[in-house]
Amino acid sequence: MRATPDFVTDAHRKGGVHPTARSAKRSGKGPRRAPEPRPGGKSIRDRQARTGWLYTTPALLVVAAVTIFPVVYSVVMSFTKVRLTHAGTQVTDWTTANYTTMLGSSAWREALLFTVGYTLVTVAVELALGTAVAVLLERLEAGRGWLLALLLIPWSLITVVSAQLWDYLYDATYGAVTWLFGLVLAEPPVILGTPVPAITGMAAADIWKTTPFVAVIVLAGLVRIPREQYEAAEMDGANAWTTFRRIVLPALRPVVAVAVLFRVLQAFGIFDLPFVLTQGGPGTATQSLAILGYRALFQDLNIGLGAAIATSTGLLVVLGCLLFLRVFRSQVDSAAEAGEGGAA
Repeated sequence: MRATPDFVTDAHRKGGVHPTARSAKRSGKGPRRAPEPRPGGKSIRDRQARTGWLYTTPALLVVAAVTIFPVVYSVVMSFTKVRLTHAGTQVTDWTTANYTTMLGSSAWREALLFTVGYTLVTVAVELALGTAVAVLLERLEAGRGWLLALLLIPWSLITVVSAQLWDYLYDATYGAVTWLFGLVLAEPPVILGTPVPAITGMAAADIWKTTPFVAVIVLAGLVRIPREQYEAAEMDGANAWTTFRRIVLPALRPVVAVAVLFRVLQAFGIFDLPFVLTQGGPGTATQSLAILGYRALFQDLNIGLGAAIATSTGLLVVLGCLLFLRVFRSQVDSAAEAGEGGAA
């Protein structure tokens, strides 16, 4: 072991300062001190997390009160037989008869078929139109902001307001759409009074309102694609369709998934548009699951059956979204594996 110099030991005996410490003092940097323990042994991260929970707890309580509790309450009520009294509601029995009645009802099957078909058709059309509009807006260099603002006007309208607007347009006496049909047809159809025109008219009103939503989401994905990829495709001699299929569509998959999920959630639970336009008619041609549940709950006062319809609708939406996410994830994984194989 190397011996300690005499001047160092002498300085320590005399209460002097170590030469290294003296040089550090001249440079303004003292020796590193051990961190002092926090009061109670809590770190800064723990205190920040506790503060974050303190600030978010009121919002979480509000979300639980207006969202989670009604869902849980609806599930519970769907397994009960409820009797209305002068004092309110009274649970008389716990049963699964509500679901048996619902599954055996032709009205529920017809409403389910209409809701599923309406969702698939409107979401597909909105996705195609929204993508086309987004591609056009992305290629504009001047006036994009103004056109985007005009495009968002239908989406900004409350659904009840837009439904009332389309109700005026579809009116059999003075409606503008009826007048246009009268120019080319000998006898214009009563749009909201005939099953097929009523479904078509309601779908057109929904597409008019929600296509801007899809277009804005897709446009956000388009502007993030690097220009170098377009230039590389052009140098390779790719045409517009090949560029769109090989570059644009793979890059848009995440944003398209978000748009489809939001639209499926909205379209499957559609209530306000058919309620204002057709009240679910003519007959039951435009009766969605939400309209059917409303009639069972508020018109027939069958609380258990209405809760069962609402619960089954929510369960179908969740299962559909999970299935879509699984398919989407498998496609993304397959595309990634193909890309790695091509690179290799």
